[in-house]
Amino acid sequence: MAKKIKDEDSFDLVEKQDNTISFSLVEVIVIIIIAILFGGIIGSAITLSRVNNGSNSSSSELSDFVVSYNNIVSDYYDEVDKEKLINAAIDGMMNSLGDPYSTFMDSKEAEEFNTTVSGEYKGIGATIGLIDGNATVVDIFDGSPADKAGIKLEDIIIRVNGTEVKGMELDKVVSLIKEKSQAELVIKRGEEEKTITIKLGNVEIPSVVSEIIERDGKQIGLIAVSVFAANTYEQFNEELKALEDKSIDSLIIDVRDNPGGHLDQVTKVLSLFMDKKKVIYQVQVNKKKTKVYSVTNEKREYDIAILINGSSASASEILAAAMKESYGATLIGKKSYGKGTVQKEYTLSNGASIKYTIEQWLTPKGNSINGEGVSPDVDVELESKYYETYLKEDDNQLQAAIDELTKKKD
Repeated sequence: MAKKIKDEDSFDLVEKQDNTISFSLVEVIVIIIIAILFGGIIGSAITLSRVNNGSNSSSSELSDFVVSYNNIVSDYYDEVDKEKLINAAIDGMMNSLGDPYSTFMDSKEAEEFNTTVSGEYKGIGATIGLIDGNATVVDIFDGSPADKAGIKLEDIIIRVNGTEVKGMELDKVVSLIKEKSQAELVIKRGEEEKTITIKLGNVEIPSVVSEIIERDGKQIGLIAVSVFAANTYEQFNEELKALEDKSIDSLIIDVRDNPGGHLDQVTKVLSLFMDKKKVIYQVQVNKKKTKVYSVTNEKREYDIAILINGSSASASEILAAAMKESYGATLIGKKSYGKGTVQKEYTLSNGASIKYTIEQWLTPKGNSINGEGVSPDVDVELESKYYETYLKEDDNQLQAAIDELTKKKD
């Protein structure tokens, strides 16, 4: 099963925007606020032109905010953290929308979020966990700098660039490793201590894994997608072709615990299975609905089952709904999360960002799943035994999918 990410981290993203010519009202307000912080604007009334409709719009309604900001900065009895003040103001604006998916992220939160959805980061390519107070290597990405340097699972990191790290918080250990272009690690492996120097590099985060399951003489492909990051389509396409080269008879796509991600990535993945005549989802802004079709003429015809659960959200729900309604796949598991909106991210000059809803998406047949979720065709609760063993044999949802595909082949 894919790694679980908190439900509140569910998201769909259109193209991330750092600079734009056309501004929404929210963006205009943010620009005003940032200008106040970094440009030292003085005055209580500002007038801006709204570029997106070509008309002049008075910003005098912001005068109370500007006056309040200036008064706090100049008159408050204690020292004021201006950036914290501005961040709180922007956070308040996002909260006032009453939309759980329109949020403000400070620079650290934005960096973590963007690492997840970009699918890569600069580092050594190892996951570190805190075990008995020791920073311990618990995972290594194939082909990463850590892998090439000879780091092994269960290596205990003792020092980083000469600094003792035992008992140190993981965030601080990671920061030490990433603070220079290379990291000198002293690790303990069994009773032996070794010094390993690793040059940091761009590390691709795997979001897709696959394998073949044999049942009753049939080859069933299994692809698990943990998130729809910016490089997920490339990984998915590679894994799918590798499975097909081994002559699979059918396919299971596991998007359990998948919180979503980039809309263009799930669009490309779906387009591997359906030609341009097929609707893969619809978007709705106000009352206007627009159908979105597959972007290729590729198509598959073998049987497919999709595994979903209550933490399958947004882009993973788009995949499940499209595969059910436009391909004829069977959905197995539990009802999905129910996030039917799409967000746009805008990066601010201080590294923070805002993420706000711009449209609602609908299933190919025009059904809204927001707050409702996508219902499985075969409802199966995952048995607690799986969490004790994490064996495929004890994953009764996966076994139900295998049974469904095997039955269809009989």
